[in-house]
Amino acid sequence: MNSFKSIIFKTPITISLIAVLLAIYDMGFNQSVEEQYIINNFFYFNAALGIVSLIVKALLQKSVRSFKVILFDLMSLLFFGALLLLRFGIVKKNFFHDEYTINILLHTSVFLVFVREFSALHIVYKRAILNPAQIFILSFLFIIISGSLLLKLPNATTNGISYVDALFTSTSAVCVTGLSVVDTGTYFTGFGITIITILIQIGGLGILTFASYFSYFFRGGTSYENHLMLGDMSNVDKLGEVFSTLKNIIVVTFTIELIGAILIFINISDTVIPELIDRIYFSLFHSVSGFCNAGFSTLPNNLYESTFRFNYPIHLTIAMLITFGGLGFPIVFNIVKYVKHIIKKIISFSSSEKVTHIPWVINLNSRIVLITSTFLLVFGTFFFYIFEYNNTLAEHSGFGKLVISFFGAVTPRTAGFNVVDNAALTFPTLMIILFLMWVGASPASTGGGIKTTTFAIAILNFISIARGKTRIEIFRREIADSTVRRALATIALSLIIIGIAIFLLVIFEKSNNLMGIAFECISAFSTVGLSIGLTPKLTDASKLVLVVVMFIGRVSMLSILIALVKKEKHKYYRYPTEELLIN
Repeated sequence: MNSFKSIIFKTPITISLIAVLLAIYDMGFNQSVEEQYIINNFFYFNAALGIVSLIVKALLQKSVRSFKVILFDLMSLLFFGALLLLRFGIVKKNFFHDEYTINILLHTSVFLVFVREFSALHIVYKRAILNPAQIFILSFLFIIISGSLLLKLPNATTNGISYVDALFTSTSAVCVTGLSVVDTGTYFTGFGITIITILIQIGGLGILTFASYFSYFFRGGTSYENHLMLGDMSNVDKLGEVFSTLKNIIVVTFTIELIGAILIFINISDTVIPELIDRIYFSLFHSVSGFCNAGFSTLPNNLYESTFRFNYPIHLTIAMLITFGGLGFPIVFNIVKYVKHIIKKIISFSSSEKVTHIPWVINLNSRIVLITSTFLLVFGTFFFYIFEYNNTLAEHSGFGKLVISFFGAVTPRTAGFNVVDNAALTFPTLMIILFLMWVGASPASTGGGIKTTTFAIAILNFISIARGKTRIEIFRREIADSTVRRALATIALSLIIIGIAIFLLVIFEKSNNLMGIAFECISAFSTVGLSIGLTPKLTDASKLVLVVVMFIGRVSMLSILIALVKKEKHKYYRYPTEELLIN
């Protein structure tokens, strides 16, 4: 009986995995009529197997399934059933207009079957084999390599691409950087741009976020060790809130991206992008790229393109997407909680009902992030406006100058979009952008950099030392010593990695100036994607250096060290303390 159940549960996932590989082959290569016929029939067979698998598992499963899972399975059954009716001619093909639409439906069925079967697998995480940092790093490596292979498929590009360029593009997308060695809009086909979009989305949230939540959604539970692992990677202290947090992350992401796409769409003229489907695709791509702080654009000159250079509503929309994506999910959730609390207080005040007082609705982490982020935005906007007023801002109106200055302060926070010619920026502006790129976004966000909290702790540490204090205190709270040590280690490691990258590029790119090299290296490390035109001209050796730098910037050097160095057990002794001379 057990062997029968094993076959029942393992056969569909094996067949669906083969179907996924065939779907990739189908989209990536051109097939003859005979090959296409065989492939499509296998997809129909996979859909039929999906129906059988869903019915058998529903009968064999002893635990009660949730209403959401039942609804998903019923809709899947209807969809798979409609495809089989199509295959046997009960539903006429001309109802779906063309073969292209049918292929999309078949590929969708392959994806649905695979997600359902993979999510039903019982995967138990063993902490003794891999720690959370190692799993986190390996997941990014897997997606980067897979993405580079997909971008090498013939149908992904118009005229082919070298593997180094494919690897660079995949790394830039997964690490949500935005640096490009080729023009995204003209070099890649619709299939290639779709791959980049998926890589950006996965890179922004993490493949483990999607895989873990779908597994929990369909299975209704998971092991204690899986809870611990996901809690470590998602920075959730309460194990009971791990999967609700993952769900909120996915829901908030897709909601904000959808709103952003709608706002971008309504501000695009049909004279600029005539086709409706192209405007929809453009809006979705730039909304995902904006919220994930990727900075990729299908426009040759990014948002500096002549048809979008003065489209201030789109600039503001993307700036807002970047800001929300860069704040970090814990901060967004905390703000939502605060807004709900304020609404309750207003309602209770008008209805004379008492509301329980909740101290510290906005927690310390949110306060520091919001204050630091606001300071950096105001600081960047002000000096961009001052230094570029008669330079890159000269062609804009009074309101336009403010919008472009604000965008110029937002985009270095690891986004990478540009609405001005970066090569024409004044030297003081470039220095401010370098600083903003280095600081980057906030923790647990889609952005990179050393993070706003790290920068804030460093400043607070300076002030604390200057005042002769032995600890850092703010808002009647004391910052933990472990947090201070992690912040200082992050700063030191960032400078070391950036320094090594600049040194290597100086060796490989002897004809280029130091400022240009430093700009590209900091942009790569902080996963920003801004460029002053150097990246497309780099040699393959320099591109590989930036690939490594982008990867380190995304996963953080501290995480790599934690993954590689064996964790020392807690020691119950302390040596005598001594002071060292510092200055």
